[in-house]
Amino acid sequence: MTNSKLKTALTVFGFIAILFTLLPFVALDYWWIRMFDFPHLQLTFLTVSAILFYIIKFDFKQWRDYLFMGVLILCAIYQFSKIFPYTAFADYEVLNSEKTKPLLSLFTANVLQENDKYNMLKTMHKTIDADVMLYTETNSKWMKAINGDLNPTYIDKVEVPKANTYGMLLYSKFELIEPTVHYLVSDSVPSIHTKIKLTSNDTIQLFAIHPTPPMPQENPTSSDRDTEMMMIAKLALDSKYPVVVIGDFNDVAWSVTSKLFQNVSRLLDIRKGRGLYNTYSADSYIMRWPLDHIFISSEFKLRKVKRCDDINSDHFPLLTILSYEPEDRELQQRPYPTKDELKRAEDQIKKFKEEQLKQN
Repeated sequence: MTNSKLKTALTVFGFIAILFTLLPFVALDYWWIRMFDFPHLQLTFLTVSAILFYIIKFDFKQWRDYLFMGVLILCAIYQFSKIFPYTAFADYEVLNSEKTKPLLSLFTANVLQENDKYNMLKTMHKTIDADVMLYTETNSKWMKAINGDLNPTYIDKVEVPKANTYGMLLYSKFELIEPTVHYLVSDSVPSIHTKIKLTSNDTIQLFAIHPTPPMPQENPTSSDRDTEMMMIAKLALDSKYPVVVIGDFNDVAWSVTSKLFQNVSRLLDIRKGRGLYNTYSADSYIMRWPLDHIFISSEFKLRKVKRCDDINSDHFPLLTILSYEPEDRELQQRPYPTKDELKRAEDQIKKFKEEQLKQN
């Protein structure tokens, strides 16, 4: 390839990178726009590579070269700024636990409904022996397989098997108080809401969710996902108990929706300052993002977080061990949501309900 053709190819690639960077700013919830919330890590790497190659290979002779390179550099800075909070260079949002306090271990796994390697997961959850286990994409076959040799120390459970890839199974060694199954945005997509009584006799609130992704074969827009997240955020904000939200969010932590979810709920992200802990896709080394999340209120500190081994699913399981330390809550408090943030969350819910009324 001649220098001229190579420069043209790099220029085209640069404009594509610029376009992909700008698309998430478009205030529309179509899937083909929202999908560009995801690959900021990959776009950062590709954009920086293009910048370095361009600088090394070509001389800058015209103002257009400097302008083009300047825009590319701004795109790279913006892309990196999105993932920077999840690098080791950033501060922890959730502090490490340094005290002997009551622990709460949570194991979450999207099992991939069509996956029939049940023993891979069963062996893992026996080894990990977490206090609370949440499995998503679980149908009746998965429920039967897990129940076949479930440790009797799991004294409470909520089982919502479904054949539509939105089934949920929740098992707990602690007493579940008033567990309920809600269908917040669709009669086929459940969420589990329950209080949990810890060994210290303290009560916490758990929300387990698995909203639908913005994909053409699922939903042409992100409206259902965004609305469910805003509903849960408001419930978390209003809860009189410490809150844990877990599940497959089908969204990355740095998206506009996830940031609004955090700001409205006042919940903390265990990943910040520690790493991405990409849970999807287990089938690709390159296209991986953090889709399975655990957000917690300020009463908790972190003892351990670990992305677990492959279970033949397209998701990796995630293990999180929390320490309950309410006396230190002021050390890691998030501010109350602003009026604008609350309005944006309420507008999302209102818009969704109006669209539902029109359809009915």
